[in-house]
Amino acid sequence: MAIVHRTTLTPTKLDLISDWLPSRPWYQAKGKAPSPATLTRLGGFRLDDPAGEVGIELMVVGDTAGETPQYYLAPLTYRGAPLPDAPDEALLGTAEHGVLGTRWIYDAAHDPVFVTQLCALFLGETEAQAQRESNTPDPSVAHHYTGAAHTAAEFRTTRTESGPRTTDIVVEPGPLTFRINRVLTNEGIGEGPVGEPWSALGHLTADWTLIDETPARGKYVVILDGTPDQS
Repeated sequence: MAIVHRTTLTPTKLDLISDWLPSRPWYQAKGKAPSPATLTRLGGFRLDDPAGEVGIELMVVGDTAGETPQYYLAPLTYRGAPLPDAPDEALLGTAEHGVLGTRWIYDAAHDPVFVTQLCALFLGETEAQAQRESNTPDPSVAHHYTGAAHTAAEFRTTRTESGPRTTDIVVEPGPLTFRINRVLTNEGIGEGPVGEPWSALGHLTADWTLIDETPARGKYVVILDGTPDQS
C-alpha cells in the first residue's frame, strides 16, 4: 500500500513543476512563466509499486499564470536512483526527502513502472490510493476497460509523445494508446462520461478542485484502440 511520509522535500514538487511546465508542448500560458506562487496542488491520487521501490502520484496542478486558470495533470514517479535509459526530458529534477534521501523525480509517462501500474489499475489488478493518506484506497477514482484480456505485466511501451493537450503512451500488445489528458476539462460532479473518442476502449475518471474551490471531475486518461493522431 502507498505510504505517505509527513516530511520535507527540497526543492518542493511545485518548485520542480514550475521549472518544467513551460517546456511542455501542452502548457497553455505561452510566454508566461509559472512559479510556485501561481501553482496549487488541487487533487489526484497514488498508485502502488508492488516492489516498493518507486513512488507513483498523479497530481492535478492549478496554474494562474495565464489569463484564465488551467488545470494540468502531472503524473510523477519518485525514485531512489536514476531511471535507466530515460530521455532527458523525462527528469524534472532531484530533491532531498526528509526520510528517503535523494529522490529522482520523473514525468511518469516515461517510467515503465507507472505504465505497468496504470495498466494494472484498468485491469483490476490494483486499486487507486488516496493522495495524502497512507494505506487508504480512493474509491472516487472510476475506470473501465473493454479491450482484450491481458495482464499488466504483458504490456510494454513502444512510444511516448506529447501534443498540444495530451501525452500518448503507446503500448503493445495492441497497439493501444493510453492518452493522458494533460489539460483537464471539468465534466461536472455526477455527470456521465462525455466527449468519448469513437475508438475509446476505456477511461479513468477522478476528482480535483478548481481554484475557486468548486469540486470538479473529469477524465484523466482515455484508452484508444490503435495509434490515433493527437489534436
